[in-house]
Amino acid sequence: MMHILFSLMTISFFVLGAIIASFVGVLTARMNTGTSFLTGRSHCDACDALLPPFSLVPVLSYIFSGGRAHCCHARLSPLSPLTELLLGGLFALSYLQLGLSSTLVGMLFSLSLLLGLVLYDLTHQILPTSLLGAFILVSALTRFLLASSWNDFLSSVFTALLIAASLLVIHFLSRGRAMGFADAPFAFALALLVGHELALSGFVFSFWIGAVVGVFILFRRPAGSRMGVEVPFAPFLAAGFLLALFTQWNLFTLIAGSP
Repeated sequence: MMHILFSLMTISFFVLGAIIASFVGVLTARMNTGTSFLTGRSHCDACDALLPPFSLVPVLSYIFSGGRAHCCHARLSPLSPLTELLLGGLFALSYLQLGLSSTLVGMLFSLSLLLGLVLYDLTHQILPTSLLGAFILVSALTRFLLASSWNDFLSSVFTALLIAASLLVIHFLSRGRAMGFADAPFAFALALLVGHELALSGFVFSFWIGAVVGVFILFRRPAGSRMGVEVPFAPFLAAGFLLALFTQWNLFTLIAGSP
């Protein structure tokens, strides 16, 4: 009986994450456009027709429609269902790691804000100050709740400051070409969320993931093209830190323990 209840709770958190991801997608799409995300029905991006309720079901609407809009049959971006699956999975993993607790609430809130920041950065290549400030505050509160002591919390703050400072150095030395200024406070919040034991590993993972994606983009670039490609670094930072958080891989412990 307990096993069934545990499974149902995990599925429930997955569904909750998918629903919130759908809401976050609407919020970031309407942000700074003059359109309120609290009012007004969703509409098709291709023909501007109002979307019926059955077109708004996370993940399932995309699958059953074959990836096309019901109104005009325009091809839909797979980004929405992918982010719904991603946040749903992260919500389920958070529940499995933390159980029903106040820290779980903070973690879920942090992950929702993180998704909004990544989606906005992918679209506009900038991190909105309002979301970034909220993410820093919620991440700090979540880390405080997770910390075993004041020393543990302060160690996480110090590590996060060190990581943020290193990105600021890269930003100023490259005059903003290699790293955006907002990436520093973004990494600070991520490091706080992960904690000092895994933050440096997450930081390294971010650069590794960025390097792999960068090589892939170079190979996909048309032959003879000399134009540069601007890729926001925030998604790589998010991926690296989340990889460390949910796998609990401490790169330096693994290296020290290797023969």
